[in-house]
Amino acid sequence: MSTFTDSLWQAALPVYEKILAHPFLRGLTDGTLPAEAFRHYVLQDAHYLRDYGRGLALIGARAASDDEFMMFAQHGTNAIVVERALHEGFFSAWKLDRDAVAAAPVAPACHHYTSYLLRVAQERPYHEALGAFLPCYWVYWEVGKALTAAGSPNALYQKWIDTYGGDEFGATVRQVLDVVNRVGERLTDEQRAGVARHFVTGTRLEWMFWDGAWKMETWPA
Repeated sequence: MSTFTDSLWQAALPVYEKILAHPFLRGLTDGTLPAEAFRHYVLQDAHYLRDYGRGLALIGARAASDDEFMMFAQHGTNAIVVERALHEGFFSAWKLDRDAVAAAPVAPACHHYTSYLLRVAQERPYHEALGAFLPCYWVYWEVGKALTAAGSPNALYQKWIDTYGGDEFGATVRQVLDVVNRVGERLTDEQRAGVARHFVTGTRLEWMFWDGAWKMETWPA
């Protein structure tokens, strides 16, 4: 039987297909991604995950049940923990300390995405916030699984792939999908459409984030 999240995925599928075909992700698996582009991505991801974790804490506080509150509060903490565990391995290889990472400018795509998420978390209804935050879970998991099947000759890139294509991350994503489906059952058609709009927007911003890393995007002035 089709679920609410199935309908969300179908709405965003054209964008996801463009994500999967993006040269940044293809470069991860064939090893041709320039090291500078990957470094740009990881630095921006460190900025992103700090705000994403705070956004999860905000939507957790608005959850209707204690279980959902505790889940999102834990996920918000884990976003920081995972960022430190995964990224610091990269930063160590690049001889970057935390001060250097914090001093790296936030690029336009990251700024746009995190500003959008924090605004939705604070200003829009809980169900809409779920739609906005879901792509970072679900799109990453689907990308991780797809890239795991291909693998990478580059050890750093493979480490990134293993994180998001693994069972542990998959279990986390399934938790959130279950919540979204439960919430979706009590929504009106209009409310469901609002969730879908945010899910598609978030998926587009995921594409922009990888595209910004590929172009090593900076502010024009």
